[in-house]
Amino acid sequence: MKHRAFLLIGVATMAITTSPALAADSSDPIIIPIHNWSSQIVMSHIVGQMFESLGNSVEFVSADSQSVYEAVRLGDVHLQVEVWEGAFAASFDAARERGGIHAAAVHDAVTREDWWYPTWTKEACPGLPDWQALNECAAMFATPETGDRGRFLGGPVDWLKNDHIRVEALDLNFAVVNAGSAAALWAEVAAAERTNTPIVLFNWTPNFAEAVWPGEFVEFPAWEEGCKACGNPADGYLKIAAWDGMPEKWPGAYDVLTRVSFNNAQIAEMARLVDIEGLDPEDAATAWMEENQDVWQPWVN
Repeated sequence: MKHRAFLLIGVATMAITTSPALAADSSDPIIIPIHNWSSQIVMSHIVGQMFESLGNSVEFVSADSQSVYEAVRLGDVHLQVEVWEGAFAASFDAARERGGIHAAAVHDAVTREDWWYPTWTKEACPGLPDWQALNECAAMFATPETGDRGRFLGGPVDWLKNDHIRVEALDLNFAVVNAGSAAALWAEVAAAERTNTPIVLFNWTPNFAEAVWPGEFVEFPAWEEGCKACGNPADGYLKIAAWDGMPEKWPGAYDVLTRVSFNNAQIAEMARLVDIEGLDPEDAATAWMEENQDVWQPWVN
C-alpha cells in the first residue's frame, strides 16, 4: 500500500485545559485514523483532545478499517482506538506478526458483533434466537432484491465480516446485502419498526442501538478458531493499537494512551451523542469530556 494513502479530514482545534500543560513530545503531529462508525470517531477525538492538552498537535485522517493496521505498523498513522476482536483481530494479528504495531491498552468494554434482530422479529419467528429458525422463517425476511431468499443486512463491506462464508457453511437460505454505512443500518431498523416488519441485520455492543431497539443476537454455534460456521466471540476484546515508534517519539502522549480504558456504557454514550442527539463527532467528544472529567482527567494528570 502507498504510505499516507488517506484523506485528511481535519485537525482538532480545541484543547482541554488541565493542570499545567506539558511540553509537546515532538513537533510532528500524532496522526489518528477515523473510520465509519460513531463511537470510534468520537473516541478518536477524545483521545486527540487529551493529547492536545499535553501540547501535542493532532491530525485526523479517514482510513479503511482493515488496512489501517498495516498503516499503523508502518508509522503512517500512529494508533487505532477501537480494535474489535470479531471484526479486526485477523488484520491486527497479521500486522503485529510483521512487526511495528502492538496493543497499547485494553478497554474494560466487552464486545459482541453478530447477526441481530429487534424484539418484534422474534414475535414473527418464535424459534429465534436459535440460528436454525432462520431457514424456517426465511420467506418473511425476503425482499425484491433477494427474491425467495431471506435478506441479511450486513455492515459496510470494509468491515469484512465473512457472512457469505457462514451462510454457505450453514446452508442458510439467505442472501447477504451490505449496507453502505452504520447510519444505513439504523435507518433500516427504524423503517422496519414503523411497519413491524421482521429484519435481521448486523449489530454490535457496546452501541446506542440496544437502548433504542431492544433485541437479541442470533445464537450460532459457539465460536472456535478457524470455524466457518460459528458465530463471532460472545465476549470479545476491544483493544487500542499503537505504532511501535510512538513510545519514543511521543512518550507523554503514549503514557496517557496506555491508561485509556472505556466501558460499555461510556462507549454507547459516545455513539448516542452522534446517532441520536445529532452532534458532530468533535462536539460530541467535547460534550462527553465535559460530563466525564472524573474519567479522563486522571489519565492525563
